[in-house]
Amino acid sequence: MEALLGILLLMALMIFGVPVAWSFAGVLMFLVWAYDINTSTLLLQGFRSLDSVILLALPLFVLAGYLMQSGGVAARLISFMSMAMRGRKGGLGAALIGSSGVFGAISGTATAAVASIGTIMGDPLAARGYPRGYTSALLGVSSLLGILIPPSITLILFGVVTRQSITALFAATIVPGLLLMFGLMIFNKIVTARMLVDTPERMAAISAQKSPHGPLRATLQALPALMMPVVILGGIYGGVFTPTEAAAVALFMAILIGFFIYRDLTLTRFRQSLVEAGETTGTIILILLFSFMIGRIMVAESVPQELTEAVTHVTENKILILLLVNAFLIFVGMIMDDLSVTVVIAPLMMPLMVHHGVDPVHYASIVACSVVIGANSPPVAPILYMACRIGKVSIHEAVKPALKIIFYVALPVMLLVTFFPELSLFVPRLLGLH
Repeated sequence: MEALLGILLLMALMIFGVPVAWSFAGVLMFLVWAYDINTSTLLLQGFRSLDSVILLALPLFVLAGYLMQSGGVAARLISFMSMAMRGRKGGLGAALIGSSGVFGAISGTATAAVASIGTIMGDPLAARGYPRGYTSALLGVSSLLGILIPPSITLILFGVVTRQSITALFAATIVPGLLLMFGLMIFNKIVTARMLVDTPERMAAISAQKSPHGPLRATLQALPALMMPVVILGGIYGGVFTPTEAAAVALFMAILIGFFIYRDLTLTRFRQSLVEAGETTGTIILILLFSFMIGRIMVAESVPQELTEAVTHVTENKILILLLVNAFLIFVGMIMDDLSVTVVIAPLMMPLMVHHGVDPVHYASIVACSVVIGANSPPVAPILYMACRIGKVSIHEAVKPALKIIFYVALPVMLLVTFFPELSLFVPRLLGLH
């Protein structure tokens, strides 16, 4: 009962606008009081949990994402994708999706993709006749490809709190990520075929936005950026370096490309990226510290086991249980941010999943897919709100297209991943990681 009240308190604090880290602190204080916990031992356990080499990847990937945002990587990727999709109705929307996928395969964060890609592509898409509400919704959902397509900060956190192989988790979400990407492109193709009318204004905007340099130059300029995911993922799955070392390589490449190849990265932008990455990392580490301690309390009080027994008393049907877990993850994702779902709610449900024969690596893919839906669903919808701010549009104009994208694309992908485990387990087994 106390654990349920703690989760409800966490949701309430977030709804009332309390910063995420301090919402976790409030829940921790409540649980310490409710269960009469020795805080000295709890703090020691929390800090020991943070003593992890894997967690070093977190600040490195975060900083690499900010440096790529300010170092010209996103701009070259978008130029290349726009060139590749030229001459097709809906091509610029497909370029937005493709750019988000490639950017996600480098930075591992959704917010960096929203900020960089949305800033560059918002006005050109509007000039070509795309409604800003639709563009913001498409940007919000496609930016979450960074969670599914490795490397992924969300999966790093999931692996740390559940003690799973980070490399195996990275491999597990490749196929779900590609399914989501192609699903979004098909949806965009169908919608824009009716939405975009070839008015004189639209055709003039297309002519004005054509690159004067041609496809060869766009490809050559994008080549360093396109090589980053090849080096990072090839190094991880080829056994050349660990995910933490891959984060260091990503950071080194971001600095090298930003300063010496594209030359868009200045000392001022570098300093600003350091500050922003420090703030982001500090917030995440605080959340992790509090969540580790909350998790210790819940394990000590047998909360996961009690949850498993309660659900099992209701039904033993595996399909029904998977549907209930899907619905619950989406519901909490609509109210809480992705970090909260990943480090508190998902581990709480892990014993239930294992009890009913769900592989932990497969479960990680289910959680990642649920985050895509929750982060773009009101009332909280942090990614969708951010996309609307950058897209210069009211959230009310983006909600309807966002819900359509979720219903027709993201939700079917989540159900496919849930009920066909091989979509998540095939690549890890193929690479000998699981």
